[in-house]
Amino acid sequence: MPVNPVDLTARLIRCPSVTPAEGGALALLQEVLAAVGFECHRADRNGIANLFARWGARGANRSFGFNGHTDVVPVGDAAAWTQDPFGAAVVDGWMYGRGATDMKSGVAAFVAAAVDFVRETPPDGAVILTITGDEEGDSVDGTTAILDWMAAHGERMTHCLVGEPTCPERMGEMMKIGRRGSLTAWFTATGVQGHSAYPHRAKNPMSALVKLMARLEAAPLDEGTAHFDASTLAITTIDCGNPATNVIPARGAATVNIRFNDLHSGASLGDWMRREAAAVQAETGVRIEMRLSVSGESFLTPPGEFSALVRRSVQAETGVEPVYSTSGGTSDARFVKSHCPVVEFGLVGKTMHQVDERVEVAQIGQLKAIYGRILRDYFA
Repeated sequence: MPVNPVDLTARLIRCPSVTPAEGGALALLQEVLAAVGFECHRADRNGIANLFARWGARGANRSFGFNGHTDVVPVGDAAAWTQDPFGAAVVDGWMYGRGATDMKSGVAAFVAAAVDFVRETPPDGAVILTITGDEEGDSVDGTTAILDWMAAHGERMTHCLVGEPTCPERMGEMMKIGRRGSLTAWFTATGVQGHSAYPHRAKNPMSALVKLMARLEAAPLDEGTAHFDASTLAITTIDCGNPATNVIPARGAATVNIRFNDLHSGASLGDWMRREAAAVQAETGVRIEMRLSVSGESFLTPPGEFSALVRRSVQAETGVEPVYSTSGGTSDARFVKSHCPVVEFGLVGKTMHQVDERVEVAQIGQLKAIYGRILRDYFA
């Protein structure tokens, strides 16, 4: 009997798997997969639950992989929801619940497609599923832990599809062939405290930070590339926590976030910001220190046979030809790209992370059909 992806989505939503809690979601999937012959292993690390499942021989010539996550963001104001965030209620053709869109429906769809495929048309190769409980958190011990476990045990995917929501408005309209990089820089400026009536006797860290922020924003980082929009820099905070209006503070802080394309790396942008900070420090006499965190480098899977196969499958099942895109935030594809070629395709993501997150029930079955077609065409 075919696996019903709608029922599986509902069962997953009822698992309260708010990061870092496993909530029973991966245990449920392991039970479903092991029952049809998938070899399952937990690749847990530092309290984070992760699941690796393979049907077929290890080291097979071709190993198609799916990647996804079962952890979800907090529900927020539970009283603002019209339905139980973990109830999976279906109202007017929509299933409500935290993770309904991001991305328990996607996981349910590729699990259902994989199970039916290996039962009905055992492939000449392997089907691998990598599912983490740490995508919405720090992502330190999630997909990276699975990939480390795979390397240690001789496991490999030849291609991988990440099932994140990729369509802005209607099913089938967009797939991702890359993602921008993301970094955050924290600046701390230390000057000399003083009376605001005698600014010449102080060294104002806030003036130095404002000058630095203006320099960082002054010129565009680039004008975009063939597959990427222009890189962007956003100042997210400038603060010193000073309650007094007549005191120049001794310290201040500012934070910027940069989303960057393939013209840059986290290291090159970090070097640029350090040079700008050093120039402002020299001009003002205020010491400026910077701390940098790169959550992901930009990457591109160049259009080719793999992306074309996914595109054809989406068009065949939806009647819509998806555009290739690198827009949006980061995803775990940024880790998979170092392992094998990776693309992303999934549902319409308009309600993800919102109150009353919901998925159109019909799209879940449609997504399973797309994933099933991808598997059949890949191994044909």
